[in-house]
Parts: sequence; C-alpha cells; structure tokens
Amino acid sequence: MPRSTPEIPNASMADIAFLLLTFFLVTTTISNDRGLSIQLPPPPEVQQEDVKIQEHNMFKIQVNSSDNLLVEGEPMTDVSGLKEQIKKFILNRGSDPTQSDSPEKAIVSYKTDRGTSHKRFIQILDLIQAAYYDIYADQAGVTNQRFREAASDPSDPENKAIYDKGRAGIPMQISIAEPTKVGN
Repeated sequence: MPRSTPEIPNASMADIAFLLLTFFLVTTTISNDRGLSIQLPPPPEVQQEDVKIQEHNMFKIQVNSSDNLLVEGEPMTDVSGLKEQIKKFILNRGSDPTQSDSPEKAIVSYKTDRGTSHKRFIQILDLIQAAYYDIYADQAGVTNQRFREAASDPSDPENKAIYDKGRAGIPMQISIAEPTKVGN
C-alpha cells in the first residue's frame, strides 16, 4: 500500500494573508513630498474679468529655452543683483515714474519658454520670493529666517503677529505666465 504524503492545511491561509496585508497598511508611512507652494490659475470654466494694469507697475522677467535671462527688456547674465532690483521696484512708492506706483500695485511677471530647465525656473522663482520675504522681514523688524519661521507656523500668536505685520500692505503678486511653445 503506497504511503500518502501529508498535506499542509491551507484553510486559514487567506486569513493570514489578510492579516499581514492589514498590518503593513497600518504600519507603513507614506512620505509626503512637498511641491511648489504657488497659487494655480482658476479652472477655465470660471469667468475672469479683464483688469487693466499699467505697464510701469509690472516688472518683467523672461527666461528662454537656453536659460538666458531678460529683465525689463535687458539681457542679464549674473542674477546676483536681481533680488535687489525686484525689491527696489516693489518699494518704489511712486518716486520713479518708470517703476511701480505702490507695493499694492506692483506685479512681478515671470515668463519662461517650454525649453527652460527646471533648475533655472526654480532659481529665478526663489529669487523673486526671496525679495518679497526680505521686504516682509524688514517691515516686521525681524530677520528673513525668523519671518519664514513665523510664516510656516501661523497658529502661534507671536508668529501670527510677525506675519501680519510683515505682510501688511504688500501682497506677494507674482504672475507666472504660461510658457511659450518655442524651445527644445
């Protein structure tokens, strides 16, 4: 009489697999990547009103597909002075008629080409935002780093006071135009 091989009972295998799956779903943490904190344009179905903006209230920055920079119609190879130019434009308060009338009306327009590198896009966007943060920190009477800390945790009353004092009367108006289709 041939000997039969003993079988492993598999009736509870589905239960064990379900418990393991549940365990891994509960204990696994999903990394939360942070992206760019920029305001997206409204959906196309939302009607927008046309707003007339005077040309001298707009600071124009353009980057082409070769990552070359054009600031206010002039080529710029060294970006080290760009932040100061932006701050001067925003804080002009009408003293120079070719620049913004007031910080409330100042708009920094940023336009790229489809071939612009991500690194260059982020570099220039960071400089624009850094100019605003410098202005906010100066207005609040704190360092740039302290203002950014206050902005990251506005739930604390002290941070909220610093944030509100810094942002008072100076909105961060950055217009990121749709890229042109020219380029690589």
